[in-house]
Amino acid sequence: MKAYLLKEPGSTENLILTELPIPVPADHEVLIKVKAISINPVDVKTRAGKALYSTLQHLKPFILGWDISGTVIATGKDVVNFQIDDDVFGMVNFVGHGQAYAAYVAAPENHLALKPSNISFEEAAAATLAALTAWQALTTHVNVKPADKILIHAASGGVGHYAVQIAHYLGAHVTGTSSATNKNFVLELGADVHIDYNQQKFEERTNGFDIILETIGGENFIRSLDILNEKGTIINLIPDQEPEGPAGSTPQKSTLELAGERGLNALYFPVTSNGSDMHQIAILLEKGILRSHIFKTYSFEALPEAHLQIESGRTAGKVIVLI
Repeated sequence: MKAYLLKEPGSTENLILTELPIPVPADHEVLIKVKAISINPVDVKTRAGKALYSTLQHLKPFILGWDISGTVIATGKDVVNFQIDDDVFGMVNFVGHGQAYAAYVAAPENHLALKPSNISFEEAAAATLAALTAWQALTTHVNVKPADKILIHAASGGVGHYAVQIAHYLGAHVTGTSSATNKNFVLELGADVHIDYNQQKFEERTNGFDIILETIGGENFIRSLDILNEKGTIINLIPDQEPEGPAGSTPQKSTLELAGERGLNALYFPVTSNGSDMHQIAILLEKGILRSHIFKTYSFEALPEAHLQIESGRTAGKVIVLI
């Protein structure tokens, strides 16, 4: 089968297209003939030697990727939820070795859901890591209630565009930030208010949020604290980090520590593979409540170009690779 190996951390030139044996599914796994995969910022960061690279670098072969959609062609002996010819989608083995950059993937059945028949494989592959992150943030780590005021940063991005739709569905009053180019897109997703972060400081435009979904980190996180309600929650989707200071300066406290010192509730969580959550997303996709916006689609041979698109920081919605 065709697959991309990560030879060593660095540029996209280190993604090597090669031929490998087709994997054999374990007892609780299904073997999927992959139709589409989704590329995420964590893929790009891991390729560059950051994010999950230190955790996964010992694996041989080291195959990046976690988001897939495709068709089941074989099942392990203990699989009960899927059968051959089922169309499925999911985020596989995150934060472990997903091995999604391949024509065939062996995936645990409890990381998958049936693909709704009314959406494409591309739309399904898109609605995996990003949609799961938004769903788990807004339904597991906080409980969004009708009329809650929620601010979603980078609302036109991969996670953001799902978060806007989910928050709107749950009855929240949604404010989204993005560039002016994506204003109409963000409003069409269900945002009530749009803020152009290039022209306005969001903390001067509005305040009093019950929930803030912070997808940028650093200084943006700190500025967001100023407009969080005393009993509100800010969810940081960027791994806890020290805000950058001048070269040679004394290391500053982490963003979560700064929030705690101000008596504000802040949390960071890593999204996790979860078939039950995928099933909930499938229901929303089937009903048209949630939709995937595909920014651009690439061939498998052009997968490195998809990485460059994500690195550009100019992606509205999701980038998809077809196999």
